[in-house]
Amino acid sequence: MKVPYDQNLSPKLVAALADVFPASEHVRNVKLRDADDCDIWNYAANNGYAVATKDDDFRQRSLTHGHPPKVILVDIGNCPTSRVAALVRSRLKELADFEADPSASLIELT
Repeated sequence: MKVPYDQNLSPKLVAALADVFPASEHVRNVKLRDADDCDIWNYAANNGYAVATKDDDFRQRSLTHGHPPKVILVDIGNCPTSRVAALVRSRLKELADFEADPSASLIELT
């Protein structure tokens, strides 16, 4: 799964999860650092990414517009990057199923 990590997630996740999501980027690395949600959404949809975010606005957009892109909502509040990475790693099977499901638009990691 290719993931652009939204600005509310650490850019360190790119390296921390490179072994499981090798084609992923942080929005700042693709010149979307200060972009609004719509621009990030369109970039992800047009480039085959699933958006990883803590921003509830993406949940609403996903429920309203469907996919692409798919949305991975990291719903654990402020915490160290290592905790976010550990959460993602603990849910890899569910994330693979989510990616493979053509009808799934949103997954929440809590």
